[in-house]
Amino acid sequence: METRVYSPTAILGYGFPLESHRRALREGFDAIAVDAGSTDPGPYYLGEGVGFVPEKAVERDLRLLTRAAVEQGAPLLIGTSGGAGAKPHVEATLRILRRILAGEGLKARTAVVYTDVSKETLYSYIEEGRRIEPLPGAPPLTREVVEESARIVAQVGVEPFLEALRLGADIVLAGRSVDVAPFSAVPIKRGHDWGLAIHMAKVLECGAIAADPGSGSDGMMGVIRRDHFQVYPLNPRRRATITSVAEHALYERRDPYRECIPGGCADLSQAEYSENEGVVTVRGTRWVPAKTRMVKLEAARLAGYRTVWIAGARDPGFIEKHMELIRQAEEHVRSLLPGDYRVYWRVYGVNGVMAEREPSPRPGHEIAIMAEVIAKDPETSKTVAGLLRSTLLHLGWPGRKTTAGNLAFPLSPSDLPAGTAYEWSIWHLVEERDPLEHARLRVEEYG
Repeated sequence: METRVYSPTAILGYGFPLESHRRALREGFDAIAVDAGSTDPGPYYLGEGVGFVPEKAVERDLRLLTRAAVEQGAPLLIGTSGGAGAKPHVEATLRILRRILAGEGLKARTAVVYTDVSKETLYSYIEEGRRIEPLPGAPPLTREVVEESARIVAQVGVEPFLEALRLGADIVLAGRSVDVAPFSAVPIKRGHDWGLAIHMAKVLECGAIAADPGSGSDGMMGVIRRDHFQVYPLNPRRRATITSVAEHALYERRDPYRECIPGGCADLSQAEYSENEGVVTVRGTRWVPAKTRMVKLEAARLAGYRTVWIAGARDPGFIEKHMELIRQAEEHVRSLLPGDYRVYWRVYGVNGVMAEREPSPRPGHEIAIMAEVIAKDPETSKTVAGLLRSTLLHLGWPGRKTTAGNLAFPLSPSDLPAGTAYEWSIWHLVEERDPLEHARLRVEEYG
């Protein structure tokens, strides 16, 4: 028995070529699976309850995939709907899906999976002493941290998708879930090995990123059989290679030999790869059940209101002294306007990406300075940002050749209010005593 899983794109709304999509339709598949979210864009989208992919882009992809799923009689499984997977994100995607089904005259039994966790639930976990582990950099989980959090989600595993399929769902629209869950659910339901299914799902999770050349806006096909799986891109301009597939195990992982989800890990340490005409075959991955089932919790809390400005500098003397001048400017502003606000500086061309972890901060002939101010109210944020701009612009220093200004501003207005700012508040593992403990399913008929 073989099971074919079509992964059209890295994230729903990132797009995919129609030529690749048509090839998938010609070859056939047993499931379409797509991830629709990520924590990569930061905590704002979870905290504010909005998506990071434009709605029209999501609708374009979802329309094509819904048609394809109905035409092929194959389930469509979507993980982390709407970008962050909380209830507002799931509901926003569901509205798009309803509009598509009605407009296309299609019928689909749809399972909606919510993975939100209430504050009361976490209070009870804390009080009963349930096992809770902060991930690196996270503080201990306290009632105060929970109270400050805007929205809380659990990153559920494969089982909620399996339950939705058991209930006869044609489309599964899930909240926050592990990346591999929608891709592995149909193979696991059909009896394939968990280790191989999870490993194949890992390769497929980001569309054609595991191809050469890689792309997050193109598709891959995965075919799993009794003792191996195969993956290949659907675009003839790409190919799968041993290197491109094997190195994807490094993607977003500290340990490339283990792909862990609630319930266990796929052990990749004995995996064997072979390649033939752009198709990679993988054998030897094993499933290792976990002694304690743990699920990740995520939440964001309001940090304040953000204002930013960006400016360029080309004067060699200013560039040489820029860190000291930035420090002087901030000290001056804080003496004028003391208060509870945060200032972040990023100097692109020196260490704007890695900050203090930059191993070789060597300024170029020009730099870009970005100032970010987060304060408790918009007016304070705007005021501090403006004072920092004007102070650094006209700050004197030994050897300065002009008083016209140290900075060049590409935008007018230069100070840009960026709305609310959020920070991660919950980034923890919690013991899960039932695979469906943090999932609530609703099945509806549409069309």
